[in-house]
This record gives sequence, structure tokens and C-alpha cells, in this order.
Amino acid sequence: MIDLYQEYKNTIEPKLMKELNCPNIMAVPRLQKIVINCGLGEALTDKGVIDKMAKQIAIIVGQKPQVNRAKKSISTFKLREGDAIGLKATLRRKRMYDFFLRLTSIALPRVRDFHGVPKSGFDGRGNYTLGIAEQTIFPELEYSLIDKVRGFSATFVTTAKNDHEAKLLLEALGMPFEKG
Repeated sequence: MIDLYQEYKNTIEPKLMKELNCPNIMAVPRLQKIVINCGLGEALTDKGVIDKMAKQIAIIVGQKPQVNRAKKSISTFKLREGDAIGLKATLRRKRMYDFFLRLTSIALPRVRDFHGVPKSGFDGRGNYTLGIAEQTIFPELEYSLIDKVRGFSATFVTTAKNDHEAKLLLEALGMPFEKG
């Protein structure tokens, strides 16, 4: 399997430096971290959901996710302060590049009727968020572990100053954006 970081350092970074007219190599945009976030509102009624999904996300991303808890009580939703309501995993360095490579080369091509990821996920400051509708697109996840199909989001945090630079970076790394 190729090492995406070495490919970035050797070929993508010099190409982006020339394309974006960066004054030095430190001004070239790079991937800083990938944040995986999974909201589990159903955990209020079924406490085992957090453990099941934590195990699945740990297999997908390669590290144990952190449990997000409610900051304040909301009586309409029967939510109490401190209840577990989601999971979060922040990937950096090698795990980040490994996850990015598995997502773009293995998982996304397995999506039915896939025509590329939407370009509308940019936030205006060079970060991109991709919603993944079901965790079953990752082949390392065994079907016996899956009790219900759940989705999560992946936010790609870059050092790019704007969306154009971030899009060029993600395209160079292999993100398949939709045509048109």
C-alpha cells in the first residue's frame, strides 16, 4: 500500500507550490487533522448503542473514539446533563493519511451510484465536511458487528486559507469530487 504522506511530500507539495504561487514550502496547504463525528440521539433510550458504535468506529478509524456528553438538560428531548449522546475521534499524522487513503480508494467506490463527493461541503475557511450515510461501506467492518445502519461525518481540517486552495489540496490527495 502506498504511503500517502510520502507522496504528498515528494510530488503533491511541489506541484501545489507551483500552482498556487506560494512564496515558500510552509505556505503550501496541507491536511492538519480529520475529525470523525457520530451523533447518537437514540443512546438516550438504549445505552448499549454507544458501546456498539464505538467499537465500529474504532475498527474503521484505528483508534478508540471519545464519548460526547450533553452540556445541558433539555426536557423536551428527555435529555439530562452528562448523558452520552455521540462519539468523536480526531485523527492526525499516520492514522489520518491511512484513513484518507482507505476512504478515497476503497470505501467511496463501494457506494452505490457514486458520482463523486459533493463540492458543497466547504465551510469558507478551507475545511471540508463529508457526510457518510452508512458505515457498511468500510470492508474492515464485519457484518456481525452491525446491528443498525448508522452514518457519521468526517471533517477534513486543512491549513488552506480559502475553499479553492482546500479543494486543490483534496483533489491532489485523491478526493473524488463530483463533475460539473
